[in-house]
Parts: sequence; C-alpha cells; structure tokens
Amino acid sequence: MNIVFSEKAEKDLDAMDGTVRSFFFKHAEKIAQMPPRRHMRFGLPFNVVNVTDQARLIYYVEVETLFVLRCFDKHKDYEKWYKTFQ
Repeated sequence: MNIVFSEKAEKDLDAMDGTVRSFFFKHAEKIAQMPPRRHMRFGLPFNVVNVTDQARLIYYVEVETLFVLRCFDKHKDYEKWYKTFQ
C-alpha cells in the first residue's frame, strides 16, 4: 500500500522533533500493512490512531493508498482541530 502525506501533515511533521516524527512514520507503515478502523465521530470520513498518549494521526484509506491528513503531537491541538467539525 502506498503512503501519501498531505501538505499539512508534512508541515506538522516538520515542526516536530526527530523522535516524535519517527513514531508517526512507524505508525503510518503499520497502518498501511493492516489498517485499524477507528472512525472519528460526527460522520467524518476519517480514521484516527493514537501514536502516543498525546499524539494523534488522522488518515483515510482509498483503494491501495493511505492518505495521512494531519499529525498532531499535542492532544490540545488535535481537540482544537476536531472541534471545528462539531
């Protein structure tokens, strides 16, 4: 399965330190092999996975491609983004 990072996800990753960034890449590879199906609420077509206690990776799978939309290293930032859909 191919992995494609959105422009925003790449900017999110660029702002992180190397250790946290590597966690996101490892999780993206893991998801590409066997995607979990934890959907976001409110009918959003995205999936979310916990990378660490605080970090979240937002993605969706289409055919044979994993699209990573956002990478949040702080739960506060994730909640702020998530609340824009309520």
